[in-house]
Amino acid sequence: MPQTMGLKPGLRVLVTAGASGIGRTIAETFAAVGARIQICDISDQALEDCRTAHPDWGITRCDVSNEDQVTALFDALKAQLGGLDVLINNAGVAGPTGGIDTMSPAEWRQTVDVNLMGQFYCARLAVPLLKQSENASIIAMSSVAGRLGYAYRTPYAATKWAIIGLVKSLAIELGPAGIRVNAILPGIVEGPRIERVIAARADEVGVPYGEMEQDYINKISLRRMVTAQDIANQALFLCSPMGANISGQPISVCGNVEVL
Repeated sequence: MPQTMGLKPGLRVLVTAGASGIGRTIAETFAAVGARIQICDISDQALEDCRTAHPDWGITRCDVSNEDQVTALFDALKAQLGGLDVLINNAGVAGPTGGIDTMSPAEWRQTVDVNLMGQFYCARLAVPLLKQSENASIIAMSSVAGRLGYAYRTPYAATKWAIIGLVKSLAIELGPAGIRVNAILPGIVEGPRIERVIAARADEVGVPYGEMEQDYINKISLRRMVTAQDIANQALFLCSPMGANISGQPISVCGNVEVL
């Protein structure tokens, strides 16, 4: 059970891509301290697993790159929660791996649509609800790729840099309304997703998986990956009274990734 950090029970929280991975860990962490949860995802199996495990959650199938589906998500959220205190803009895709001259415009566009347009679609509908909250926060999931160059992952890195620009701008725009806006920059997060990323990178440069995995770890000052729970703990802190005066910040949770 995580510490409540002064959070009052009943905090209304939306986590996009919340049915698995980092998103589900964040949702479960907030739920454990008494928050009311709405999630969305595109995986029918993951959503069904969440319905079984968490029957009290609001659960909606939604592709955040689809404006109409995001509108339907917020209709469901208002019916389920009656308002919103915290938006966790977590949904994102890894995008293609390869040289920029090998990527199609469709691959690039799909990464931008999910990673950046999805953040916009959710934020624009969340803000009117957050303005009615006494403890309002937006947390946008960026990446250490949002502060470092990332060869062969250019569309991903470009969107993660853009998210930081969005966060810094929204913090200024929404601060007078009492809404905190921050970005979390996960590093190398252990689990199936990073395994797929490492495998794709290994194939791209022609080295064994194990060698590429060790190369990733050697670029982390603490020489270890972080966990989804590390990310969830930071999100909880930022939304708590302990983070009351933190806004406009890109905060890395990465063990200090030195280079990608």
